[in-house]
Amino acid sequence: MSRNPDERSEFRDLPLHAPLVRRSAHVDCVLRGYAPHDEDAAIALWQRTWQAAYPQIDFAERLAWWRERWRSELVASAEIVVAQSECAIVGFVTVEPRSLYLDQLVVAPEHWGSGVGGALLDRAKRLSPSGLDLDVNTDNARALRFYQKHGFSIGGTGVNPISGNAVHRMSWRP
Repeated sequence: MSRNPDERSEFRDLPLHAPLVRRSAHVDCVLRGYAPHDEDAAIALWQRTWQAAYPQIDFAERLAWWRERWRSELVASAEIVVAQSECAIVGFVTVEPRSLYLDQLVVAPEHWGSGVGGALLDRAKRLSPSGLDLDVNTDNARALRFYQKHGFSIGGTGVNPISGNAVHRMSWRP
């Protein structure tokens, strides 16, 4: 999936596994593969981001569960790419190319709208060129708009087996 050189973009087209650098007034970051030493920062970012999206829920109670899920499910089977600014992880995406499932796309709230999410999603599309599927809570209007803007469509509805919340199944195909 290469970019048209005439296309105005803040992103350079690099080989699939090379870092992707974004420079703008909002943030400078590099996309790189996940490393085990990223675990604590990634889980803390996951909690902080979900807390910002759903302030009525106490996500601190879920940290042990998230850590177990991170280790046993996501790290074990997904490709994980992190967006790192000078000294902190500001986002990450997890994708399982065999099942086409994008489980998590997390961006620090202070970087929402900066392009970090779009860069991570572009990388996920490159890691899973046959397509991507994901579930989005039906009440998460911000996420629904983001994914639709990036070519995803709603293909069905369901219920999250863990939370019991209604979800839209969204898909992107090239």
